[in-house]
Amino acid sequence: MTPSEQRQGEATPAARAAASDSYGGPLPFGLHHLVSGMNALGTIWILALMVLINLDVFGRNLLDAPVRGVTELVSLSIVGIVFLQLGDTLRTGRFTRADILLDRLKRTRPALADALHALYHLVGMVLMLIILSASWEPLMDSIRIREYVGAIGDFQAPVWPIRLIMLLGLSVTALCFLLLAWTDLRRMRSRGKAVTP
Repeated sequence: MTPSEQRQGEATPAARAAASDSYGGPLPFGLHHLVSGMNALGTIWILALMVLINLDVFGRNLLDAPVRGVTELVSLSIVGIVFLQLGDTLRTGRFTRADILLDRLKRTRPALADALHALYHLVGMVLMLIILSASWEPLMDSIRIREYVGAIGDFQAPVWPIRLIMLLGLSVTALCFLLLAWTDLRRMRSRGKAVTP
């Protein structure tokens, strides 16, 4: 027995089950590079917000000079960060879901587990596309009326860039759902071929 086979034999059933799904691996067409880059951008955005909030706190308490627009920028940024990191959250399997049944099926009936995974991913793709179609008109309206947050003469920030990031995040996540479903179906088909004599 080779060392790699010995390590596989020592792996726990949960670890073997986790390794048998679509998550964590590379996506077709190199999409995992895109979603990882968007996730990294969201992380940098979080760090920038932390710096901005601390500057506001120090300026407000020590210099009596708060940074204008921090509240508005934070409220907009939370939405932007969520949608930037949505695709990578899905790719790495960190979406909230109940895994009790799936983990058991991965060990006992892996082809059925692949089918359920594919169904889950296809439903997720449809949901992302519905939200995407509903978000297009608000983006156009936001650009047309020059929607902003803040107060005239104090601080103003346009809303349309965040709405555009939302559409980008939804589009990439829908594509991730589709590619994960495709991977699930390919795995299910390969299992069927392996069983066929």
